[in-house]
Amino acid sequence: MTMLDGKVALVTGAGQGVGEGIAFALATEGARVAVVGRTVSKLEATVAEIEKRGSEAIAIGCNVKDNADLERCVGETVERFGTIDILVNNAQEVPLGNLADVTDDAFAAGFESGPLATFRLMKLCRPHLEGGGSIVNLASTAGKRWDMSGYGAYAAVKEGIRSITRAAACEWGKDGIRTNVILPHASSPALAWWIENNPEEAAEFQETIPMHRIGDCEQDIGRFVAMLCSDASSYVNGQSIALDGGQALIG
Repeated sequence: MTMLDGKVALVTGAGQGVGEGIAFALATEGARVAVVGRTVSKLEATVAEIEKRGSEAIAIGCNVKDNADLERCVGETVERFGTIDILVNNAQEVPLGNLADVTDDAFAAGFESGPLATFRLMKLCRPHLEGGGSIVNLASTAGKRWDMSGYGAYAAVKEGIRSITRAAACEWGKDGIRTNVILPHASSPALAWWIENNPEEAAEFQETIPMHRIGDCEQDIGRFVAMLCSDASSYVNGQSIALDGGQALIG
């Protein structure tokens, strides 16, 4: 028996990076996975790898900023698999830059793809999650930087996700729904882009990680999420958990 036998998971932003790593890990532990994102070709590649490993998955193209798309995504998942036991809100457009340079459109896209999409999907999935479901939302340790220069808008939307998560943990815990946040450092395409464009800052950043390495999307991030969604973590609710090699102190 694996940890998530018989469970159904919906993972957004699962065509690459952290979302893909989480989808792989959930499937390895027995879950059937709805792999959700904007680029169908990437989703299909994720599904193909999951099926190659002997698990079951479907690809669902979805713009998380569109509520009708989210409703369709949940409906297709339930139609195929019968329910949803695990929701992972990973998709996020990133509004980086100094406040004077971040446009209204970029900030709005960060909000709509982050806390608003998370809020909407949580409510859409709630009826299916009652009685033992688990929600894992993704935030960032950017909100804990001593120097927030260049990260204020991004941290703002990610901290919004943490607030929504804590409220859901308090309001929905009685219904058997656990809601937690992870704050990962992982070797994703987004991080690779940041390292390429900010090599000096990236080198300094890695030196501040006590373990002196960036986490692997599946082995370090995905496997932890699988455990967090399992009965092994049945009393963990409302927590913000940094998966960052010990870098940040989360309060």
